[in-house]
Amino acid sequence: MAKLDRYIIANLLASFGFFALVLVMVYWINRAVALFDQLIANGHSALVFLEFTTLSLPNVIRLVLPMAGFAAVVWTTNRLQSDSELVVVQATGYAPHRLAWPVALFGLMLAGVLLILSHILVPASRAELSVRQAEITKDLSARFLREGVFIHPIDGVTFFVGEIAENGQLQNVLLADNRDASEQSIYTARRALFLRTGEAAQLVMLDGMAQTKSAQVADIAVTTFSDLVLNVSDFVGAAAPRRPHPRDLTTWQLLSQGQPGVPEARGSSRAIALEIHERTAQALLAPGAALIGFATLLIGGFSRFGLWRQITAAIVIIALAKGADNLFIAAARKSGGEILLVYAGPLIGIAIAGILLWLAARPALFSVARWAKGASA
Repeated sequence: MAKLDRYIIANLLASFGFFALVLVMVYWINRAVALFDQLIANGHSALVFLEFTTLSLPNVIRLVLPMAGFAAVVWTTNRLQSDSELVVVQATGYAPHRLAWPVALFGLMLAGVLLILSHILVPASRAELSVRQAEITKDLSARFLREGVFIHPIDGVTFFVGEIAENGQLQNVLLADNRDASEQSIYTARRALFLRTGEAAQLVMLDGMAQTKSAQVADIAVTTFSDLVLNVSDFVGAAAPRRPHPRDLTTWQLLSQGQPGVPEARGSSRAIALEIHERTAQALLAPGAALIGFATLLIGGFSRFGLWRQITAAIVIIALAKGADNLFIAAARKSGGEILLVYAGPLIGIAIAGILLWLAARPALFSVARWAKGASA
């Protein structure tokens, strides 16, 4: 590797480290705030909160790295242009496509990291997070004790708590049990308490009313009560175990479906194949994004007024390319759509970067355009 290539890559990595750290912290803190409201408010410890935020970190990094890479390329290229370093190098005979080599290598390095995250680390963290969330939901307080929210612990059961007093007493409680189509019941109470004895869980409802509707009787039976004890143990863990989503399994597990010891993902074989291709395609967006940011800033050459127009153009081009990528992914996800459409976005990014490098190698085109504009004026 030439000394110039090492110098550019070193600058890119330094800028990338800064932008990645800042963006990861911003996204992570935003995610942590939502988890804090959900976990701490439901009585879970700070260790559980820390565990959940840590497990969400790989996915945050996967989302942030492409943006950090693009920002690092734009920042570094702008600095090298402002300091006239790229101008001097180009004057010695370096063509834009030769200068783009270290940027392309940086993009490939970034793609390699994203491939590891997408195929291994993110699915593994999602799977562990799903396991921990399933364990959390077995706790009655986590499943039921949420003020002003309608909870559905299992199919056919709805629970609502208007307010939770400081002593743990529940105010304005509703429990609707529609699991049996032949007999549906709704229980309401001004006050209620949860009691647990070993594995048994009971809901003691005070000063309330029970309404029962039978399929054989047209009328609704209404019963008022001063206290009523309902066994809610079957609400905990009653839901049938569900097969994991393909995004919660590593690529090796998805490719090994049907083999002993490998969890069976829900969804069709097409959905599994689409998940694998999407992981690869999204990682391959990084080289194109890096080259677009670099090539756009080379167009127009050095200017004492800065490169703000080129930077704006680079951001607009990236936004349009990402929008096109989203459209192709949506088309691939449709029933009957071609799965390989997910690779259209990375190919478009590389094509745009190639066109921009071709334009950057021909500054005479812009000189002629400026001359024509001045002559017409």
